[in-house]
Amino acid sequence: MSRSSAAKNAEILILRHELAVLRRQVTAPKPGWPERALLAVVTRLIPQALRERRIVSPRTLLAWHRRLVKQKWTQPLSTGRPPLPEEIRNLIIRLGTENPRWGFRRVHDKLRRTGHKASPATARPVLRAAGPGPAPRRQPTRGKWAVFLKAQASGLLATDLFHVDTISLQRLYALFIMEVRTRTIHIPGVTAHPTTAWATQQARQFLWQHGDRAAEFTHLIGDRDAKFTAAFDAVFTSEDITVAKIPPRSPNCNPHAERFIRSAREECTDRVLLFDRGHAEKIPHDYAHHFNSHRPHQGRDQLAPSDNPNVIPLPTARIKRRQAIAGLINEYHQAS
Repeated sequence: MSRSSAAKNAEILILRHELAVLRRQVTAPKPGWPERALLAVVTRLIPQALRERRIVSPRTLLAWHRRLVKQKWTQPLSTGRPPLPEEIRNLIIRLGTENPRWGFRRVHDKLRRTGHKASPATARPVLRAAGPGPAPRRQPTRGKWAVFLKAQASGLLATDLFHVDTISLQRLYALFIMEVRTRTIHIPGVTAHPTTAWATQQARQFLWQHGDRAAEFTHLIGDRDAKFTAAFDAVFTSEDITVAKIPPRSPNCNPHAERFIRSAREECTDRVLLFDRGHAEKIPHDYAHHFNSHRPHQGRDQLAPSDNPNVIPLPTARIKRRQAIAGLINEYHQAS
């Protein structure tokens, strides 16, 4: 207060000059909230003409003020109905997908019986958002056959033919039959001329080899090949085995047989040259033995068809390797 006006004016000029120098170096200053509050209060004490030359404009000061008011008077959103737990949501979608004929009330009943608390109207929007649609939900042909295959897997057989070519370009055909429940493969024979009589004879030989076990089978899945005639079907019908024909041009309806053909080609027949019919018979039979004894399957929890799921192998220090199918595949055993 005791300083003269000349000293104060000189200090103001120096501060203005320093501020001008700093403005050339800092293009966009970023003051914090304490600095913003101080600028907003002190700026009101200076004349209107001088407010335009500050580092922030009056519009910026008003925006800061509105933001402070908004933060002070912000009310928390009302909670309303609590969100549906993810566990119950996934369970509703699972029940609606696995049971196409169930509506939302039936799904709610199962939720209640399993100990989950939810209103009947909870399942409806969840099912609608997931996309299954109202009950009864329609399924494509592939879905219906998938349900049929799972329901009849315990006594289901699948059959088909696949071809191999020798080095002399002779095409041979192999007939195979799979036990779907265990994925066990049987290859009755290989021939260059697959006639109806030959296929019927191979079917008789297959049932004769199984003897009393043939009574365990209930259905046979096959395509509409010309070699699978009424005589071929009659061999299985005589043992009370129902023959089911898949729709035309629908290999997905016989997925187990198609998957075996792919495995046999990729792992065996596409990797070896076949000399004649005898060689073509030996290689598929050797692969079928490997397929039944050593090859793991996802549908059986990585077990081979002949593995016992109740037996847990103990670890051992020595592992022996055996080359199978002309050295194409390695098999490993515990050394005794």
